[in-house]
Amino acid sequence: MPESLKKEIGQFNVFYIDYDNHDKGYCQSYRRRGFYKISLLEGETKLFYADKTMTFKRYALLFSNPNIPYSWELTGNNHTSFFCVFTEEFIRQFGMIKTYAVFKPGSYPLFELSEEQFRAFKDIFLAMQREIASDFLYKYDVLRTKVLDLIHAALRLQPVGKLPNKEANSALRITSLFTELLERQFPIESTLQQMELRRPAEFANHLSIHVNHLNHSLKEVTGRTTSQLIADRIIREARSLLQHTEWNIAEVAWCLGFEEASNFITFFKGREKLSPKSYRNSKIE
Repeated sequence: MPESLKKEIGQFNVFYIDYDNHDKGYCQSYRRRGFYKISLLEGETKLFYADKTMTFKRYALLFSNPNIPYSWELTGNNHTSFFCVFTEEFIRQFGMIKTYAVFKPGSYPLFELSEEQFRAFKDIFLAMQREIASDFLYKYDVLRTKVLDLIHAALRLQPVGKLPNKEANSALRITSLFTELLERQFPIESTLQQMELRRPAEFANHLSIHVNHLNHSLKEVTGRTTSQLIADRIIREARSLLQHTEWNIAEVAWCLGFEEASNFITFFKGREKLSPKSYRNSKIE
């Protein structure tokens, strides 16, 4: 199997669920951190997104990103769902997924559909299922275009309802700006590149708000503190650098804002239960 194809596996998948043949009721958000998700939903459903509730009667399209908590409750009968999941890296060569309004914090992620619109989106998901099951060497490029077809078609539609609460809107906006500031520092591609913003107070200063206000907003929208979100992103980059570069541990530590390699080693072991060196060796074997 070509290396390029190996890299794609695990970065994208597509599924179909008939809820009449599964447990129905309350659906938790997708738990694999780092994955974006697009769901085509059929059947009366109540969506809980951030701190708001939205409902639709028959058909809808839902966009969710790794930073915004959501869940839904199925009511009535005849519920089905197509959904695809993918990483930011999967789309990166075609564009930055975060720049699309449907995935931005503060946007309205639920689009109610007519029966005709539902059939059109269903056709895209069916095409995805056929493509991923094929042996075409460039099928993941085709699947990327299908994801973009879903996004662009949704951007032409009017989302369901709005989030009128000014305080909620403020929290979502702050979360969006914080996420952009954090992500703008990655990926790290050179040993000369170092994270400039690492502490909650530094982000708060850039956003011209009090650090407590920043923390409250992020906690409200994501359920996690500022420090947790920063640490999560640092550990993701650390894993990538250890796996995909030959930089020594001190170089990786410096790039991630640790002045002492020992502090980075302690941080990494606390999160991964392995030293950076052991983690790297486990990925080589």
